[in-house]
Amino acid sequence: MNKCGVLILLLPGILFAGLSERVDKLADAVEDKVIEWRHDLHQHPELSNQEFRTAAKVANHLKSLGYEVQTEVAVTGVVGVLKGGKPGPVVALRADMDGLPVTEKTGLPYASTVKAEYGGKEVGVMHACGHDAHVAITMGAAEVLANMRNELPGTVKIIFQPAEEGAWPATVWGAQQMIQQGVLQNPQVDAIFGLHVRPGKSGAILVKPGPFMASSDFLRITVTGKQTHAAIPWGGIDPITISAQIILGLQTVASRQVDILGSPSIVSIGTVQAGERNNIIPDQVIMTGTIRTFDHEIRSAYHERVTRTAEKIAESAGATAEVYIGADTGYSPTINHVELTKAMTPTLQRVAGKENLFESTMTTLAEDFSFFQKEIPGMFFFLGVTPPGRDLLNVAANHSPLFLVDDAAMITGVRAMSHLVVDYMIQNQ
Repeated sequence: MNKCGVLILLLPGILFAGLSERVDKLADAVEDKVIEWRHDLHQHPELSNQEFRTAAKVANHLKSLGYEVQTEVAVTGVVGVLKGGKPGPVVALRADMDGLPVTEKTGLPYASTVKAEYGGKEVGVMHACGHDAHVAITMGAAEVLANMRNELPGTVKIIFQPAEEGAWPATVWGAQQMIQQGVLQNPQVDAIFGLHVRPGKSGAILVKPGPFMASSDFLRITVTGKQTHAAIPWGGIDPITISAQIILGLQTVASRQVDILGSPSIVSIGTVQAGERNNIIPDQVIMTGTIRTFDHEIRSAYHERVTRTAEKIAESAGATAEVYIGADTGYSPTINHVELTKAMTPTLQRVAGKENLFESTMTTLAEDFSFFQKEIPGMFFFLGVTPPGRDLLNVAANHSPLFLVDDAAMITGVRAMSHLVVDYMIQNQ
């Protein structure tokens, strides 16, 4: 082979190495701002579909970087588009923005003191799931990519999404509504990446091809019997006893009615509401819960078998059970595109280091990022953010009023999201 041929073969690798080094330098330069942004967002959390301050902050940031910005997508969502200097694929990054109705107890100097109305009463509001970190990381990645715009062989689409936490009792989740409003079109997105912070070694990354996080379906069962004096239970139909039998019977769906090999599943009851007095058996019991599965077929089977089990147990005692499963307000399993995940895992290893990249187990937590993955290839991963010196077995989990994020992990998130965009573009020119 002549020298020109050798040069042609080496050139892509040289360009790749140059862009990779540039990403790291730009990420380092934005680290302090990312931490500052997170602290500000953490101190000013907003509930689902109320992320007005957050949306304004990210929209102004994207505009300042030269992105084409669209606001008020799916109520408060923000979308930024950055066309690179060279033709290539369209790559999206997604960050969810909403906080939770949780009163913060961390004692941080930037702890939230925000109050808001939720469920008809005043509650504390906190970024107890780490969405403040997601927004700040993605703002950082947006700046890194904007500063190397002319070198990018493709187009970047940044999606700041509302209402990941709080669709119910609304009819759609934030991701679903953004898709319905065309967020993956104009330009058509080829691949999408997202992350979620969670307890774990600070800066470590966990990812898994295929089924990763569970589906989540809201479950409500209304058991109707016949009211009577508690001293004369035979004078009516006791919906409380029947509800207890239903709760136990639902556990046979997983253990006896579906194939559990290779695909775990859960049905849990979280609330039971019945009665007003200790000596009156009421007419009705209302239970709510959640169904979690990792497979589309098993999800459908669960819906049918949970309904049948509840109805038949109630019928056997002379009562009725009305079962509502909110598949329209739930979301599918988060299933990482296998080929995409395998192709991008080396990128995550380069960012985190071989010793800090782990293959995740499946988790029964759920994410509406799955709506994006049903439309296009997508990859979702976890970033460990537990401050050093903490007991990882006993640290506060997501949704806890004591949930903490280590600022030192933010740079790993920025680098990961930025490198994924650049590497995907280079691999798919």
